[in-house]
Amino acid sequence: MGIINQVKTVMLLALLTALMLGAGQLLGGRTGLTIAIMFALIMNFGSFWFSHKIVLAMYRAKPADKKEYKGLHDIVEEVSKEAGIPKPAVYIIPSEAANAFATGRNPKNAVVACTVGIMKLLSKEELKGVIAHEVSHVKNRDMLVTTIAATIAGVISYLAMMAQFAAIFGGGRGRDRGNMFSLIALAIITPIIAAIIQLAISRSREYLADSSGAKALKNGEPLARALEKLESSATSNPLRFGSRATSSLFIVNPFRGGIAGLFSTHPPIAERAKRLRSMTF
Repeated sequence: MGIINQVKTVMLLALLTALMLGAGQLLGGRTGLTIAIMFALIMNFGSFWFSHKIVLAMYRAKPADKKEYKGLHDIVEEVSKEAGIPKPAVYIIPSEAANAFATGRNPKNAVVACTVGIMKLLSKEELKGVIAHEVSHVKNRDMLVTTIAATIAGVISYLAMMAQFAAIFGGGRGRDRGNMFSLIALAIITPIIAAIIQLAISRSREYLADSSGAKALKNGEPLARALEKLESSATSNPLRFGSRATSSLFIVNPFRGGIAGLFSTHPPIAERAKRLRSMTF
């Protein structure tokens, strides 16, 4: 299952890249594409290096006191040792909503953040399953994968904006109407396709982290139970602060009322739990 998800991620990234190159070709010329790539790379370079600090500040996360949260520190250390990576920094989010996320550009600079609520809701084994999932995100370098995807999607969005201006101010002059319609299609349809591919990558990485976490513990049941509890909790007690733009970081969607189904950053919890319970060790 892990290999399948890795292959799927590579294929989706390749498709996203092809979409970017195709959009650049359709828009006409290498200059616009080069500018778009440089612009997106600069933005995402900054995001890659500093996004973890921004996200931690956004969710008011503070370093977890080693005495007060000894149990949590012990779990993170144990799971990290099993995964063969350095122990991530441990942070606490002051919220009764039950959730957790991992961030950081690489295993040496990783952070695992848990809400106060998740430690009240889950048993020790269930919390261990959640931490194994988050540590797997760190080990699998999902921050790098999502940054690459964001970079390419950023280029596509920039090209779409250029196409919109071209269609409005010059798409129909001196050329056939087909060119104008192509520009309009590029401006409207291409970003939607890019967003769907990006969400598919996010889902694929969630399945991979589930699988990797369960393998590390040699048991998928605790994480499956945790996911079901967390989904129920998120419905009745969603996170009251933060941004929906960062919802993909969390183990379950912390906000309610967003676009679901095809446009969800997370796979259905029922399917995730089913896969975890079907794993053999």
